[in-house]
Amino acid sequence: MIDPARAAEMAARDSYGRLLAFLSSRTHDIALAEDMLVDAFVKALTHWQEHGIPDNPDAWLLTTARNRLTDRQRHQARFPTDSEIPDMTTGEAFEERVPDKRLSLMMVCAHPAIAADLHVPLMLQTVLGLEAKTIAGLFLVSPAALAKRLVRAKAKIRDAGIPFELPDADRLPERSAKLLEALYALHAHDWLEPEDTLGDEAFYLAELLSRLMTDNAEVLGLAALIAFSHARTRARIKEGVLVPTDEQDTRLWDDYLIRYGKRQLSRAYSKSTIGRYQIEAAIESIHILRKETGRTDWEALNKLYFALLNLAPSAGALVAQAVVTARLHGPQEGLASLAAAEEQIGSGFQPLWAARADMHARTGNAADAKKSYEKAISLATNTPTIKLLTKKLALVQPH
Repeated sequence: MIDPARAAEMAARDSYGRLLAFLSSRTHDIALAEDMLVDAFVKALTHWQEHGIPDNPDAWLLTTARNRLTDRQRHQARFPTDSEIPDMTTGEAFEERVPDKRLSLMMVCAHPAIAADLHVPLMLQTVLGLEAKTIAGLFLVSPAALAKRLVRAKAKIRDAGIPFELPDADRLPERSAKLLEALYALHAHDWLEPEDTLGDEAFYLAELLSRLMTDNAEVLGLAALIAFSHARTRARIKEGVLVPTDEQDTRLWDDYLIRYGKRQLSRAYSKSTIGRYQIEAAIESIHILRKETGRTDWEALNKLYFALLNLAPSAGALVAQAVVTARLHGPQEGLASLAAAEEQIGSGFQPLWAARADMHARTGNAADAKKSYEKAISLATNTPTIKLLTKKLALVQPH
């Protein structure tokens, strides 16, 4: 039998965002809806212990939150009437009475009236129920300052009357694009930390979006991209040292996430549109294929990076294509590509120096390899990368 506390924890993880989104869409007040839902979860801990876990925990939680709102409206007339929040003790099935409003809530979190750097923190708090203290730790900011900013953002949403609904058709692409950028940033942030939960949360939100925006090829592409990357988590770091993708032990890659990523990427291709996240997912899929073939298809990667640079040029893509060039045509060609990339992106990009060091080492130029490794180490910001570069530096032998 499931422990009541465990049942409440499972409901919080699986249903918090959906319940909060539904309540918020009725109250137009995220903070108020959060208070009512938290009260419901607190009451569940004692009530379920004494009376047993209800057949439909979600319905019980929503009804309890509804009753708390009813109590509040006796004192503040601006809150919703009884009829606005359905009584879940009778009538239709829960899923039929409570439409999924999480996408609308995420769009509210990504509204242009809200500061861009709060989009992801708001989504993490409202859709996933993470505490401000936890979110602050993930983004290396002050918990107190972030908590105040989140409170002000929610008040702005309420006072400005930002609608809890999907934007008009002409604004939906822009808003959803910002949302995808936020999730991509979440996925990329501190992905080398083994104890970090950001990868899990990014995948959860991407999967949620893929179920809510089934016809958006870029949503599907981003879900595939995050799945492929997350599949390699256990192989990415060994004894505290970063392991390059083409050197990772493929036996440690997660087959479930790989299959999921392939399905999502296939669905994205069926939409007959192309975008940045689909190309990046395709690049990841080429690396993933090494698990089946035992080799990396550098020619395919070259074509994909060429397409990515034409569509969405970035410092990372420029350096990555230079690395691919070195694999295909030798380190001298790769160094020439890096020199061209440096003219565009400057000299402060750490991966550029790491790639340059490796190419110099392969040509036997120990002096320049040493200088480049030292520069790369000075620019590195995470321990696993520093340890890898330090290890490589120690292997450079003067000739």
